[in-house]
Amino acid sequence: MKNKKTLLLAILPIFLVFSLVLAAPVAEASVTAHPLDGTSIHSAVDSTGAAWEAVLNAPQEKVVPMVAAGGYHTVGLRHDGTVVALGYNTSGQCEVGDWTDIVQVAAGGYHTVGLKADGTVVAAGNNTYGQCEVGNWTDIVQVAAGHTHTLGLKSNGTVVAVGGNENGQCDVSDWTGIIRISAGYSHTVGLKPKGTVVAVGRNDHEQCNVRKWTGIVQIAAGGFHTVGLSAGGTVIAIGDNEDGQCGVGGWAGIIQVAAGASHTVGLKADGTVVAVGFDNFKQCDVGGWMGIVQVTAGWQHTVGLKADGTVVAVGNNIYGECAIGKWTDIVQVAAGWGHTVGCKTDGTAVAVGWNNYGQCNVSNWTDIIQVAAGGGHTVGLKADGTVVAVGDNYYGQCDAGNWTDIVQITAGYGHTVGRRADGTVVAVGDNDDGQCEVGDWTEIKQVAAGWWHTVGLKTDGTVVGMGYDAYGQLDEDWTNIVEVDAGYYHTVGLKADGTVVAVGGNEVGQCEVGSWIGISKIAAGFFHTVGLRDDHTVVAVGRSDYGQCNVGDWTDLTQVAAGGWHTVGLKADGTTLAAGLEVELAKWNLGNVALYLAISSTTGGEVTIPGEGTFPYYPGRILNLIASPEDGYRFVRWAGDVGTIANTNAARTTVTMNDSYSITANFEERPPVNWALIVGIIAVVVVVGLAFFLARRKRSAETNRQGGKRAARKKRR
Repeated sequence: MKNKKTLLLAILPIFLVFSLVLAAPVAEASVTAHPLDGTSIHSAVDSTGAAWEAVLNAPQEKVVPMVAAGGYHTVGLRHDGTVVALGYNTSGQCEVGDWTDIVQVAAGGYHTVGLKADGTVVAAGNNTYGQCEVGNWTDIVQVAAGHTHTLGLKSNGTVVAVGGNENGQCDVSDWTGIIRISAGYSHTVGLKPKGTVVAVGRNDHEQCNVRKWTGIVQIAAGGFHTVGLSAGGTVIAIGDNEDGQCGVGGWAGIIQVAAGASHTVGLKADGTVVAVGFDNFKQCDVGGWMGIVQVTAGWQHTVGLKADGTVVAVGNNIYGECAIGKWTDIVQVAAGWGHTVGCKTDGTAVAVGWNNYGQCNVSNWTDIIQVAAGGGHTVGLKADGTVVAVGDNYYGQCDAGNWTDIVQITAGYGHTVGRRADGTVVAVGDNDDGQCEVGDWTEIKQVAAGWWHTVGLKTDGTVVGMGYDAYGQLDEDWTNIVEVDAGYYHTVGLKADGTVVAVGGNEVGQCEVGSWIGISKIAAGFFHTVGLRDDHTVVAVGRSDYGQCNVGDWTDLTQVAAGGWHTVGLKADGTTLAAGLEVELAKWNLGNVALYLAISSTTGGEVTIPGEGTFPYYPGRILNLIASPEDGYRFVRWAGDVGTIANTNAARTTVTMNDSYSITANFEERPPVNWALIVGIIAVVVVVGLAFFLARRKRSAETNRQGGKRAARKKRR
């Protein structure tokens, strides 16, 4: 045993030598970050729980622009603390134009909430369940809005709630230590400081089963699912997954998440966006987005805020139907529920917008002289009097292939109407309300198809109609009419003297045309009416929450068309223009948003996450940094504006974006191994060790001999 211990003592220095020679020393670095403007950032979280990692209790010296998506409306916070909103406004949820000193906004199903700089809260919109009763709230640092309930996070970490509570989504009075909140359709989620999560409310899809979650830095509550972002940039989701909205297991490098009714959105560190889930309205069509610093998800749409304060959006009523600015050589336009069609001088057709049923697949059409756009289908009239149609054919609305001698076409929601040269009319498609019962019409010189009704203009200037009449849209006891058109459930007529008449639904003023004069053409949309004046300018009345009536500056027009939520105009030079949500959103500039992180590396490696270059980020974001050395190199340290880097000596660390920074990952070659030196040292150590070992062994043997002699002498005695 003693010999073994001696041998170990001799060999141990060899390992110590290897450790000293091959170890990679790490140098220290300490560089202070320099703020650009010295301002601090207030925290903001959108209506879907999209956390913006800022210091909750920082002094409010600067408003950070943001967007929030509600049920069917979108809200924007400007850099000056004012608010803008677009979209569905039947409950007044977009009436926020007079708000000031706002530092965060949240959008619910049909209501909008604003957090003021002094910690009080304002709200607008539907208040059926008391979800707007926030006037007495104080000391609030974040707000969130669900379908019918509103949440407020107080500075002490407690939560207050008002509104619908049929599923217990407002039972948060016992919550403490909360740092973020998110409101879903009818459930509420809270994030605690150590990355754990709590939830209350509707749980039929297990969307509240989040107690076991750990390491979460941001939460988002959707329709019936809940999403959590981990510190490492991965994402977890639980709840309803019928449309794949919880299929986020493969996501990486995510810095923010948002949850809609049935879809989930993730913002990546490089400013691109990913999305999964229900996509019937193309709300997940975000693959081409770049330079995004914040995302938000409504029930059926997705909105992104860019570094320069502009906004992009996809989804319900944002189908690209207004993307017609580059069209040329157009001779006629038609507007459907969510798509736009143009007939060109060469007889071809173009179409943009909602295309779920293939209603925009008209590129192979030829010899077209007129186009019509319905709910989900498109119809084309050929020069020979025959008809082609594409798109939704559920009701047989595209079965017009055997028509002949047609001189005019029109399309409703689910039916198609054609006027023959002899003044008779044919129709196919949905006939539930008798809208296709036009076989006995004669002496018709123009036809128009509404959502569920059909109108015919006779040669004598009178009007006939068939179909749905609950709103009196067929009560056209008119004379001297020269043109008719039909909307959702209203009918419009242009008189020979340039005045206009209208009957039917008028809840948003779509029939308020009595004062119009000098009109040469008319168009009826879903809930709005458009008139082209003799001087080629345009007037419009009715619903304009999507900007569809913002046509006051149009000039030099020769034709107008009114769709579901947009208006299209044809100019004398064959170009086109449009009014609608996309156009209005494109006008938004909420103010410069981003801080910039410039990342570079020295020879010998690269920064793989988030990459190298200059990237825009929302203030307060906490970003993962990973530096990867090449073979033969090692990471040394981060250099530059490293004041908010968690560990400057670690290749894997984080940086907090409180200002704009420039950082560099430093690498160096691993020092070559001096094998001659090592062998020499080993030889010396071995020799010394062996000598030591042999000496110890010799002493031990001598001791044993001496002991033997003593024992022998003692025995002789």
